Amino acid sequence: MNTPAFVPGRTLNRAFYWQIVRPLLDRDYPAPAHSAALMGYGSDVLGLDTAMSTDHNWGPRLQLFLDDADHARCADELHRWLARTLPGVFMGYSVHFDPPNQADRGTRRMSAYDAGPVNHLIEITTVDSFFRRYLNRGPADDLDPAAWLALPQQRLLEVTAGEVFHDGLGKLEPARARFAYYPRPVWLCKLAAQWQRIAEQEPFMGRTGDLSDELGSRIIAGHLARDLIHLAFLYARRYPPYSKWLGTAFSRLPDVAALHSHLFTLTGASTWQEREVGLVGALRELAATHNALGITPYLAPTIQPFFGRPFQVLFAERFATAIAAEIDDPPVRRLATTLGAVDQFTDCVAIAGDARLASIIGRAVITPSSARTTQTPAQLSGG
Repeated sequence: MNTPAFVPGRTLNRAFYWQIVRPLLDRDYPAPAHSAALMGYGSDVLGLDTAMSTDHNWGPRLQLFLDDADHARCADELHRWLARTLPGVFMGYSVHFDPPNQADRGTRRMSAYDAGPVNHLIEITTVDSFFRRYLNRGPADDLDPAAWLALPQQRLLEVTAGEVFHDGLGKLEPARARFAYYPRPVWLCKLAAQWQRIAEQEPFMGRTGDLSDELGSRIIAGHLARDLIHLAFLYARRYPPYSKWLGTAFSRLPDVAALHSHLFTLTGASTWQEREVGLVGALRELAATHNALGITPYLAPTIQPFFGRPFQVLFAERFATAIAAEIDDPPVRRLATTLGAVDQFTDCVAIAGDARLASIIGRAVITPSSARTTQTPAQLSGG
């Protein structure tokens, strides 16, 4: 199969729906009302795919959403009809895919098409089933604050990114809007917890460097850079992707050029003193962002030595405390606001990718009966 010029997956599949799938449905199949989109897994959904992405789980593909009754009545028949009717190639890309490779977590790859039914990658589902598969929650389910905090951001991103090509059911866009971002009290809880995470590590990069532990200092610099990037996403009110795409997606946030430069210094400098320059610059940038939003009374972005030691810090816990004081929702205030959401106290991939497991673990940790008391940097700094 000759490799065509790369076309971003969103562009490819928008054309695939409007030029191929929709005309076939309108002309030859008594199709029920439906919605169509490219959502869920994949760099193409995030708009971050490249030519390298085409080697797996990529190609002419999309979701067709039916209502519950029509799905029960004709989903299997519609899938078979599409297999008989779809062309084998679209815009130079095969519409025919290998069976799922169970040895590689069900990966599917485009394969050469000769003749016969097309083994297509059009998923036929319902709006409720799709959201339950990704979030373990349906669009109409009640969500208390603990439930919101137990939803992995990666999964929330997957159901709100991508593109809706057609919403004939009138249900898909409202479902996406429901999960577009956190309610304000939950957002404030996450902001407070993220500043607390930074407070717990901001003096340690210099302390390890002062001990000539260069590796340790670099490791902490990396942790701080990641936490600062996640804080920038919170202030932008956007869900961050997982680590492979985090830096790329961060660079596309609005007004982050200066912050990006400081973080580059933080992670790339050769001495802890130079890294500290990057850290201080990044903290000042995010403090300015915080103050510009007026979330709390003005907090001076003062940088000073850490309790008399020669390590320059913002004392980020001030921001965590001030934000927590602005939470006026009693159910949120009763939660473990120093811990925040499930993907703030664990970055385990198995949890980030499994909303059911995340819900179990998140609720167990976040709810008041299981809330832990987090030590501050001052309490940890005895050494």
